[in-house]
Amino acid sequence: MGVWNDQLLPRLTDKLLGNAEVRKLRRKAVDGLRGTVVEIGFGSGLNVPLYPPEVEKVYAVEPSTVARRLAAERVAASPVPVDLVGLDGRHLPLESESLDAALTTFTLCTIPDVDLALLELYRVLKPGGHVHFLEHGLADDPAVAKWQHRFNGVQQVMCGGCNLDRPIDRLLADAGFEVTSLDHEYMRGPRAARPWGYLYEGRATKPAA
Repeated sequence: MGVWNDQLLPRLTDKLLGNAEVRKLRRKAVDGLRGTVVEIGFGSGLNVPLYPPEVEKVYAVEPSTVARRLAAERVAASPVPVDLVGLDGRHLPLESESLDAALTTFTLCTIPDVDLALLELYRVLKPGGHVHFLEHGLADDPAVAKWQHRFNGVQQVMCGGCNLDRPIDRLLADAGFEVTSLDHEYMRGPRAARPWGYLYEGRATKPAA
Protein backbone atom coordinates (compact mmCIF):
# COMPACT_ATOMS: atom_id res chain seq x y z
CA MET A 1 0.00 0.00 0.00
CA GLY A 2 3.05 2.28 0.09
CA VAL A 3 2.72 3.58 -3.47
CA TRP A 4 -1.05 3.93 -3.09
CA ASN A 5 -0.89 5.84 0.22
CA ASP A 6 2.23 7.87 -0.48
CA GLN A 7 1.90 8.70 -4.18
CA LEU A 8 -1.59 8.10 -5.55
CA LEU A 9 -3.93 8.86 -2.66
CA PRO A 10 -2.76 12.49 -2.18
CA ARG A 11 -3.35 13.16 -5.89
CA LEU A 12 -6.78 11.52 -5.81
CA THR A 13 -7.71 13.49 -2.70
CA ASP A 14 -6.64 16.72 -4.39
CA LYS A 15 -9.10 16.00 -7.21
CA LEU A 16 -12.02 14.60 -5.21
CA LEU A 17 -11.95 17.28 -2.52
CA GLY A 18 -11.20 20.14 -4.90
CA ASN A 19 -14.48 20.19 -6.83
CA ALA A 20 -16.99 23.05 -6.86
CA GLU A 21 -19.29 21.52 -4.24
CA VAL A 22 -16.52 20.97 -1.71
CA ARG A 23 -15.00 24.37 -2.50
CA LYS A 24 -18.31 25.97 -1.48
CA LEU A 25 -18.20 24.08 1.82
CA ARG A 26 -14.58 25.08 2.38
CA ARG A 27 -15.45 28.73 1.79
CA LYS A 28 -18.06 28.51 4.54
CA ALA A 29 -15.59 26.82 6.88
CA VAL A 30 -12.89 29.50 6.51
CA ASP A 31 -15.32 32.41 6.84
CA GLY A 32 -14.38 34.53 9.83
CA LEU A 33 -10.80 33.32 10.18
CA ARG A 34 -8.44 36.10 11.22
CA GLY A 35 -5.02 36.71 12.68
CA THR A 36 -2.51 33.87 12.98
CA VAL A 37 -3.88 30.44 12.09
CA VAL A 38 -2.61 26.87 12.24
CA GLU A 39 -4.01 24.49 9.62
CA ILE A 40 -3.50 20.83 10.38
CA GLY A 41 -3.91 18.40 7.51
CA PHE A 42 -2.97 21.18 5.11
CA GLY A 43 -2.96 18.68 2.24
CA SER A 44 -2.49 20.15 -1.21
CA GLY A 45 -3.45 23.65 -0.09
CA LEU A 46 -7.03 23.60 -1.33
CA ASN A 47 -8.03 26.13 1.34
CA VAL A 48 -5.27 28.58 0.49
CA PRO A 49 -7.13 30.56 -2.21
CA LEU A 50 -10.09 30.90 0.18
CA TYR A 51 -8.34 32.44 3.20
CA PRO A 52 -10.07 35.70 4.20
CA PRO A 53 -7.97 38.90 3.99
CA GLU A 54 -8.10 39.16 7.78
CA VAL A 55 -5.77 36.14 8.04
CA GLU A 56 -2.25 37.42 8.71
CA LYS A 57 -0.26 34.19 8.64
CA VAL A 58 -0.88 30.45 8.37
CA TYR A 59 1.24 27.72 9.91
CA ALA A 60 0.71 24.56 7.86
CA VAL A 61 1.08 21.01 9.16
CA GLU A 62 1.12 18.21 6.56
CA PRO A 63 2.91 14.83 6.54
CA SER A 64 2.62 14.01 2.82
CA THR A 65 5.52 15.04 0.60
CA VAL A 66 3.34 14.70 -2.51
CA ALA A 67 0.58 16.85 -1.01
CA ARG A 68 3.07 19.56 -0.06
CA ARG A 69 4.44 19.49 -3.60
CA LEU A 70 0.92 19.85 -5.03
CA ALA A 71 0.35 22.80 -2.70
CA ALA A 72 3.45 24.71 -3.79
CA GLU A 73 1.81 26.67 -6.60
CA ARG A 74 -1.16 27.66 -4.44
CA VAL A 75 1.14 28.76 -1.63
CA ALA A 76 3.30 30.79 -4.01
CA ALA A 77 0.24 32.63 -5.33
CA SER A 78 -1.21 33.36 -1.89
CA PRO A 79 -1.20 36.90 -0.47
CA VAL A 80 -1.27 35.26 2.97
CA PRO A 81 2.13 33.99 4.15
CA VAL A 82 2.10 30.21 4.64
CA ASP A 83 4.87 28.47 6.58
CA LEU A 84 5.19 24.69 6.73
CA VAL A 85 5.99 24.08 10.39
CA GLY A 86 5.48 20.38 10.94
CA LEU A 87 4.47 16.97 9.70
CA ASP A 88 2.29 15.75 12.56
CA GLY A 89 -0.74 17.40 14.15
CA ARG A 90 -0.03 15.50 17.37
CA HIS A 91 3.20 17.45 17.94
CA LEU A 92 2.99 21.12 16.96
CA PRO A 93 6.25 23.09 17.13
CA LEU A 94 4.38 26.23 18.20
CA GLU A 95 4.28 28.22 21.40
CA SER A 96 1.44 27.66 23.84
CA GLU A 97 -1.42 30.18 23.60
CA SER A 98 0.20 31.90 20.62
CA LEU A 99 -2.40 31.57 17.84
CA ASP A 100 -5.76 33.14 17.13
CA ALA A 101 -7.42 30.25 15.30
CA ALA A 102 -7.09 26.77 13.87
CA LEU A 103 -8.48 25.25 10.68
CA THR A 104 -9.12 21.59 10.00
CA THR A 105 -10.83 20.23 6.89
CA PHE A 106 -11.19 16.51 6.15
CA THR A 107 -8.36 15.84 8.60
CA LEU A 108 -9.67 14.65 11.97
CA CYS A 109 -10.90 11.46 10.32
CA THR A 110 -7.34 10.35 9.61
CA ILE A 111 -4.98 11.51 12.38
CA PRO A 112 -3.99 8.32 14.26
CA ASP A 113 -4.27 9.83 17.74
CA VAL A 114 -6.93 12.45 17.17
CA ASP A 115 -7.37 13.12 20.90
CA LEU A 116 -3.73 14.15 21.23
CA ALA A 117 -3.95 16.32 18.11
CA LEU A 118 -6.94 18.20 19.51
CA LEU A 119 -5.17 18.70 22.83
CA GLU A 120 -2.28 20.20 20.86
CA LEU A 121 -4.67 22.60 19.13
CA TYR A 122 -6.06 23.51 22.52
CA ARG A 123 -2.55 24.18 23.80
CA VAL A 124 -1.45 26.50 20.99
CA LEU A 125 -4.65 28.55 20.80
CA LYS A 126 -5.09 31.69 22.83
CA PRO A 127 -7.99 31.69 25.30
CA GLY A 128 -11.03 32.59 23.22
CA GLY A 129 -9.41 31.21 20.06
CA HIS A 130 -11.53 29.34 17.55
CA VAL A 131 -11.28 26.06 15.66
CA HIS A 132 -12.99 26.17 12.25
CA PHE A 133 -13.78 22.64 11.10
CA LEU A 134 -15.23 20.85 8.08
CA GLU A 135 -15.10 17.11 8.57
CA HIS A 136 -16.93 13.93 7.70
CA GLY A 137 -17.84 11.56 10.49
CA LEU A 138 -20.39 9.54 12.41
CA ALA A 139 -23.94 10.08 11.12
CA ASP A 140 -26.88 10.73 13.42
CA ASP A 141 -28.99 8.26 11.44
CA PRO A 142 -28.50 4.82 13.06
CA ALA A 143 -29.01 3.07 9.71
CA VAL A 144 -26.17 5.06 8.14
CA ALA A 145 -24.00 4.75 11.24
CA LYS A 146 -24.37 0.97 11.13
CA TRP A 147 -22.82 0.87 7.67
CA GLN A 148 -20.11 3.31 8.71
CA HIS A 149 -19.05 0.94 11.48
CA ARG A 150 -19.14 -2.02 9.10
CA PHE A 151 -17.08 -0.33 6.39
CA ASN A 152 -14.65 1.43 8.71
CA GLY A 153 -11.92 -1.22 8.63
CA VAL A 154 -11.86 -1.33 4.83
CA GLN A 155 -11.95 2.47 4.72
CA GLN A 156 -8.87 2.68 6.93
CA VAL A 157 -6.91 0.29 4.70
CA MET A 158 -7.95 1.85 1.39
CA CYS A 159 -7.86 5.52 2.40
CA GLY A 160 -4.69 6.02 4.38
CA GLY A 161 -6.16 5.48 7.84
CA CYS A 162 -9.35 7.49 7.30
CA ASN A 163 -12.21 6.68 9.67
CA LEU A 164 -15.89 6.93 8.77
CA ASP A 165 -17.29 6.88 12.29
CA ARG A 166 -15.55 9.50 14.41
CA PRO A 167 -17.99 11.78 16.31
CA ILE A 168 -16.29 15.08 15.53
CA ASP A 169 -18.27 17.29 17.90
CA ARG A 170 -17.73 14.95 20.85
CA LEU A 171 -14.02 14.72 20.14
CA LEU A 172 -13.73 18.51 20.24
CA ALA A 173 -15.72 18.72 23.45
CA ASP A 174 -13.61 16.00 25.07
CA ALA A 175 -10.49 18.08 24.31
CA GLY A 176 -11.95 21.02 26.23
CA PHE A 177 -13.45 23.04 23.40
CA GLU A 178 -16.95 24.49 23.45
CA VAL A 179 -18.72 23.74 20.16
CA THR A 180 -20.45 27.05 19.46
CA SER A 181 -21.92 26.31 16.04
CA LEU A 182 -22.52 23.09 14.15
CA ASP A 183 -24.21 22.24 10.87
CA HIS A 184 -24.78 18.77 9.48
CA GLU A 185 -25.51 17.75 5.92
CA TYR A 186 -24.83 14.97 3.47
CA MET A 187 -22.74 15.60 0.43
CA ARG A 188 -24.72 15.29 -2.76
CA GLY A 189 -24.87 11.84 -4.29
CA PRO A 190 -26.76 8.55 -4.12
CA ARG A 191 -28.10 7.32 -0.78
CA ALA A 192 -25.61 4.45 -0.92
CA ALA A 193 -22.80 7.01 -0.56
CA ARG A 194 -24.14 8.47 2.68
CA PRO A 195 -21.73 6.58 4.98
CA TRP A 196 -18.92 8.53 3.31
CA GLY A 197 -20.64 11.90 3.10
CA TYR A 198 -22.03 12.93 6.49
CA LEU A 199 -20.50 16.33 7.23
CA TYR A 200 -19.77 18.36 10.35
CA GLU A 201 -19.16 22.07 9.72
CA GLY A 202 -18.83 24.55 12.52
CA ARG A 203 -16.82 26.38 15.14
CA ALA A 204 -15.41 25.42 18.51
CA THR A 205 -13.91 27.82 21.03
CA LYS A 206 -11.22 27.51 23.66
CA PRO A 207 -12.84 29.03 26.74
CA ALA A 208 -11.44 32.35 27.84
CA ALA A 209 -9.40 32.29 31.02
